[in-house]
Amino acid sequence: MLSVISRALRTPELRGKLLFTLGMIVLFRFGQILPAPGVHVRNVTACLTQAQAGSSRTVFDLVQFFSGGGMLRLSVFALGIVPYITASIVLQLLAVTIPRLAALRKEGQAGNAKITQYTRYLTIGLAVLNATAVVAMARSGQIFPSCRLPLLAGQDLLTTITLVSTITAGAIVTMWMGEQLTERGVGNGMSILIFTQVVAVFPSYLTTIMRQSVAAFVMIMVLGVFLVAAVVFVEQGQRRVPVQYAKRMVGSRTYGGTSTYIPIKVNQAGIVPVIFTSSLLMLPQLAVSVAGPESGVAAWVNRYLVSGDHPVYIVSYFALIVSFAFFYVSITFDPAEVADNLRRYGGFVQGVRPGRPTAEYMNYVLTRMTAPGSIYLGVLSLIPIVAFVLLRDPGTQQNFPFGGASILIMVGVGLETVKQIESQLQQRNYEGFLRK
Repeated sequence: MLSVISRALRTPELRGKLLFTLGMIVLFRFGQILPAPGVHVRNVTACLTQAQAGSSRTVFDLVQFFSGGGMLRLSVFALGIVPYITASIVLQLLAVTIPRLAALRKEGQAGNAKITQYTRYLTIGLAVLNATAVVAMARSGQIFPSCRLPLLAGQDLLTTITLVSTITAGAIVTMWMGEQLTERGVGNGMSILIFTQVVAVFPSYLTTIMRQSVAAFVMIMVLGVFLVAAVVFVEQGQRRVPVQYAKRMVGSRTYGGTSTYIPIKVNQAGIVPVIFTSSLLMLPQLAVSVAGPESGVAAWVNRYLVSGDHPVYIVSYFALIVSFAFFYVSITFDPAEVADNLRRYGGFVQGVRPGRPTAEYMNYVLTRMTAPGSIYLGVLSLIPIVAFVLLRDPGTQQNFPFGGASILIMVGVGLETVKQIESQLQQRNYEGFLRK
């Protein structure tokens, strides 16, 4: 990896892209630590220190994780990339039920541009809702339940509107930065920003665990090395379905006659099932915090769906991840559509008849690959819970750095970025060879 980066820095065009990417990352992190107007910085810092020293969890742990530590600080980029991620997942799910969106997905570049525009509009709407919710929780003191200090400098309407507008604008700027990184930087901009947010909170997790127990810190670091190696091995694993294109004459020219393959990854769903399941399990906790902790439903939720070491929580978490992995793969990879495209362009899977037999074969292969992939996601996501049960430390589950979401993001984005740099290096080497 270091050799690839060193070679990229010696290439003028790639060096410019890498420096642009680094500059945007620095600007993004600056926005995540810059307090929004109307925030009482000293009180927020004191409450944040008190919350980090305690072991209680809040319903915003997942959002805080993906905001890179910016939400609890009430910074300009407090929402991070969360609204855009949510909007993208919602549109992917709606494409299954709304024919218009399904038709746009098949229209190529023009359709994708339209879906991107819809994603932007939905991101702005979600950013307004999320910013309003964050400010309302800050005013009522529910962000830090154990801290009674006022988080805002004032409770008037002007301060509230200014703070909501600033946080919403920060989410829009974050979305723009991700698109600029995709266009002018290296790799997918949104993925790089997510990677930045995860890595930003990683040192604090390690520091918290080391302060609690040196032995636990050493054990977690050793376990982390094996986990990274295992995740790299699984993420690189794929089934290559061989495809042959028949020769066809168009005028005086001959097309086709080539061999290629359709790659089907072991983890075809990526990290989306983990994000969706974590968000889904946070909803009962959010409902309890709104309705009040005195009801019998609140006691049942706190007992079975909040405590990570309870068997009901573990089984529900694992089952939801596996189920949603199958569901998400089924809506993002349509075997019938793949078979139809192959037949249309004169392609066929070797040893399988075109049309419906090809679709059935692709569905069979996809199911065989998704089964171990979904189990892999479930097991990987249960690692922080297992560490919590073994160490009997309430802070371990919350601060465990090698959880399912964090390790998938770090390894996945890192591998994809290195591949992008390598492909651009190879392209420029070929261009230089042709010019000579």
